[in-house]
Amino acid sequence: MKVLVDTPIWSYALRSNRKGFEKHVEKLESLIADQRILMIGPIIQEVLSGYGDIKQFEKLRKKLSFFETTPMIEEDYVEGARLYNICRKKGVQGSHIDLLICAVSIRLKSEIFTTDQDFSFYQKHIPIKQHHI
Repeated sequence: MKVLVDTPIWSYALRSNRKGFEKHVEKLESLIADQRILMIGPIIQEVLSGYGDIKQFEKLRKKLSFFETTPMIEEDYVEGARLYNICRKKGVQGSHIDLLICAVSIRLKSEIFTTDQDFSFYQKHIPIKQHHI
């Protein structure tokens, strides 16, 4: 099964100080070795945001380009909005990007690998699966 890796996991792997997140980085490395990574444009954008130094930005962009970017379709955006509305109606506030990630993972029947606790709240109301270490 493919795994959609969320921005926090990438951030742990790309930082020089990995204290407390070594197991997450090891799991990411394992998923990479097994070619189980799913990458989407919004996650690439989030990962690259904040790299003001153009050399670092380009170096990271090249590394991320090794992963095939999974195409998104119009229905992903519509489904993301629907999921957002479901969660909001249940009192769970989520970001539009998070719910877009959920929509893509549902369509592709993939798990989401994240440490973002918001996904635990979403999972109570929508059919997503989280990938655990």
